[in-house]
Amino acid sequence: MISTTDFKKGKKIEIDGAPCEILECSHYKPGKGGAFMRTKYRNLITGAVVEQNFRSGMKFPKPDLEVREMQYLYREGEDFVFMDMTSYEQMTVSAAVVGEKGGYLKEASSYRVMLYEGRPLDLEIPASVVLEVTATDPGVKGDTVTGATKPATLETGVVVQVPLFVETGDRIKINTETGAYLGRE
Repeated sequence: MISTTDFKKGKKIEIDGAPCEILECSHYKPGKGGAFMRTKYRNLITGAVVEQNFRSGMKFPKPDLEVREMQYLYREGEDFVFMDMTSYEQMTVSAAVVGEKGGYLKEASSYRVMLYEGRPLDLEIPASVVLEVTATDPGVKGDTVTGATKPATLETGVVVQVPLFVETGDRIKINTETGAYLGRE
């Protein structure tokens, strides 16, 4: 059991039979009455974000979550196919589960897939990845405005904004949460 005193960002709990991830929480003690936790959590099955207050000291069950190391193999239509690194079984993960993270997945790379009762719920990817630029306009000589950017298509198909000096064939580091350019490799 997980108590409200153990709440922190990223903690997984079970609320009304569904696994949830805490996004924000803060302890609040009003002048009158008991203390409580102001909590914002995301239902991992539906994706719904809920704000709710819980009395201090309430306990919640720990969800039956399993994290497996899986290798990304290929894309099949809108879905992504992964292989379990221990049993070599293939599993199809829907585009709804992967979300925007799909633009940063490299074939033959390993990722952590979170499962709830055998169903994929979430995908953990690194905070930054190194990808090759496959298409971008050449930088114009003399166009040196500070902070100027241009669109670049990466090997996975995602389009990001990069500085003018980045050329086709360069390997660049990208923040997977924001899609921001971090530097050349």
